[in-house]
Amino acid sequence: MKNKKIVFMGTPEFSSEILEYLLENNVNIIGVFSQEDKPKGRGRKIQPTPVKLIANKFNIPVFQPKSINIGEGFQKLKDLDPDMIITVAFGKILKNQVINLPKYGCWNVHTSLLPNYRGAAPMQRAIENGESETGISIFKIVRDLDAGPIACKKNIKIDLNDNLEDVYNSLLYTSKELLLNFLSNYENIKLEYQDDEKSSYAHKISSEDLKISFKNNVFDIHNKIRAYDPYPGVKAFINGESVKIFGSFLNQDYKNIKDIPGKILSSDESGISVSCKDGYLIIKNIQFPGKKKITSTDALNGHKIKIGDIFE
Repeated sequence: MKNKKIVFMGTPEFSSEILEYLLENNVNIIGVFSQEDKPKGRGRKIQPTPVKLIANKFNIPVFQPKSINIGEGFQKLKDLDPDMIITVAFGKILKNQVINLPKYGCWNVHTSLLPNYRGAAPMQRAIENGESETGISIFKIVRDLDAGPIACKKNIKIDLNDNLEDVYNSLLYTSKELLLNFLSNYENIKLEYQDDEKSSYAHKISSEDLKISFKNNVFDIHNKIRAYDPYPGVKAFINGESVKIFGSFLNQDYKNIKDIPGKILSSDESGISVSCKDGYLIIKNIQFPGKKKITSTDALNGHKIKIGDIFE
């Protein structure tokens, strides 16, 4: 595929780093499609998408239509006449006229081992469910969501105390290598069709997903905290305030100490120990409303919390 014309579609930081890697390795990207720029930050200023920034850096034409499937957006894509389309977290669904346009198909880089965790939040759901592994799948886009035949996939391990950032970084590194290898060896690819009966779905994250109760199983609480760490963080109440919690860690003896669920048991340099239904976990960081994230030890020293307080 070295000389073939490729259109890249993506929006967030994850896809921008993959785009940059492809361009640095001389992949022939003739155009980039991204979602529309949106306001961000306290000033709500319009900010370019991360993918747009990389495309501009390499002087690649960028298109940000409201729709890729009809009207001007589809016409611009047709005018580029791509041999292949690669999508990475584009955030828009491709319909048949786009899927059928390039001679060598449309392909998506998905952050799970398909058919597991089809959908919007595969990284978070894999961690939240306590999976010991996940991976990258590159598949041919078809009309049904994440259901197309798989060209290649690669596993990565999820360790007990890995958080979202750890898994994200591993998957990003794997995505770059796997995608470049896919493009370099496209002619030798053999497709593997997915078994729909074995599929699972990674639902979009809701505000309810970000609430925790220390009355639950220690392992479940630990998984939920690390699934949303460092962003956006899970929420719990303490001393009448809604706080965000980060940096959950399980020691080998995490089931040897029990007390009232949510009770702060002790503190040391690693963080505060908090009791759960069937054990305890260590919480390293806490964020109070309108404040920056601080260590749990600093929260204790600043008298924001104390030993014996209870997370509700």
